[in-house]
Amino acid sequence: MTTAEQTFDVVVLGAGSTGENVADIAVRGGLSTVLVESDLVGGECSYWACMPSKTLLRGSETLAEARSVRGAAAAVTGEQDVAGTFARRDVATHHWDDAGQARWVQGAGITLVRGRGRLAGERRVVVPTPDGEVVLTARHAVAVCTGSRAAMPPVDGLAEVQPWTPREATSAREVPGRLLVIGGGYVGCEMATAWRQLGATVTLVQRGVRLLTGAEPQAGAAVGESLRRLGVDVRLGTRVHAVRRNGAEVVLTTSAGELRGDQVLVAVGRAANTEEIGVETVGLRPGSYLDVDDSLQVRGLPWLYGVGDVNGRRQLTHMGKYQARQAGNAIVTRARGERVDLTDWSPFVATADSRATPSVVFTDPQVAAVGMTSAEAAVAGLPHRVVEYPIGDVAGASVFADGYTGTAVAVVDTEREVLLGVTFVGAGVAELLHSATVAVVGEVPIARLWHAVPSYPTISEVWLRLLETWRG
Repeated sequence: MTTAEQTFDVVVLGAGSTGENVADIAVRGGLSTVLVESDLVGGECSYWACMPSKTLLRGSETLAEARSVRGAAAAVTGEQDVAGTFARRDVATHHWDDAGQARWVQGAGITLVRGRGRLAGERRVVVPTPDGEVVLTARHAVAVCTGSRAAMPPVDGLAEVQPWTPREATSAREVPGRLLVIGGGYVGCEMATAWRQLGATVTLVQRGVRLLTGAEPQAGAAVGESLRRLGVDVRLGTRVHAVRRNGAEVVLTTSAGELRGDQVLVAVGRAANTEEIGVETVGLRPGSYLDVDDSLQVRGLPWLYGVGDVNGRRQLTHMGKYQARQAGNAIVTRARGERVDLTDWSPFVATADSRATPSVVFTDPQVAAVGMTSAEAAVAGLPHRVVEYPIGDVAGASVFADGYTGTAVAVVDTEREVLLGVTFVGAGVAELLHSATVAVVGEVPIARLWHAVPSYPTISEVWLRLLETWRG
């Protein structure tokens, strides 16, 4: 085996969307940079998460929108073409071929090394390859962007039945007859929606008493009601004690009795991908999330950064990209010997992780939220008031769909009179979210929001109604 040693300013471990963005910013800042990747360049979102899941959901969403408008509904005379939906999903994932992403990396001036990289002490990464071992040394920084994987709860027999994780759920080529979903978070709810609408019989099992536990209660309640209308058997407050296969059948032993299906999807959260990347060589514990400061620098190791899912702060693709921008800026600035401003909202810190994270659950209805929920504001001890308005009562909603129902919830800081958080629940509300994000990040005073006039007739008029409700 031959050993090749190379030195770069920055070594990035993991070429998902987070790693790509760290590398891109480093190169734009004049630093030589190498990306190390053992799987597909582009990562989880491109091939097994955001893109395929939302593509699987989009066809059903489009049909539902058409059927909700009298006149247009008459034109919907058939059912969704499942094979066509799968084909569209395959196009969205580039048929799980990363050649295009690899070309982008090369075009951006980033070196790509394929293989499973491992830390080997300070500023060193070792990559076994078919041609030998590559040893990469970083002059300034190593950025760990290895992401996360599906968590597997310690349920007796679960691993032995070879369950679906979100990867299998978004890449499957056949509709299961009966799908059992363990977990009522955003992945469980989205996949229960998608596969039910594609023809599967779906049972969703949630150990808690509500769905989407991190969201406002109105969101989980609305999504649960919608799932039941679709025909999903939603079992709340139900614990899974054991799993076994009985021939081709999967059997869950639960606190509510046995549940039977043809396939089981485990969607109970994520775990850090730090078990096999050599973190123990720099004094860190394998399997744990990396403890970072707001510039994404690992505490106690000023040359090491943990960016994206691997730090456990906010496990969303867009937040990984956001962290990548902030970390990349910090790496470049520190490499120049300049001071990094660690105050809130500076170009080098990820303040939005704790104050203004936007997220969308692409169920029917959609759940779009940013900032704090009312429960989070209460835990933080912030003086606040919750303002709620039915979206279906604004004129734009009646144009969007017949019988539109939905809810807007604003959490207002009563001392500063700025928004702490906003949640929209309803059809098509994802496109309302960025205006709320700007208002939360900018801490726009309520008094100034009165001058942000919504166009008529659009669903955005709900902003005006929330303000009127606040004023009383």
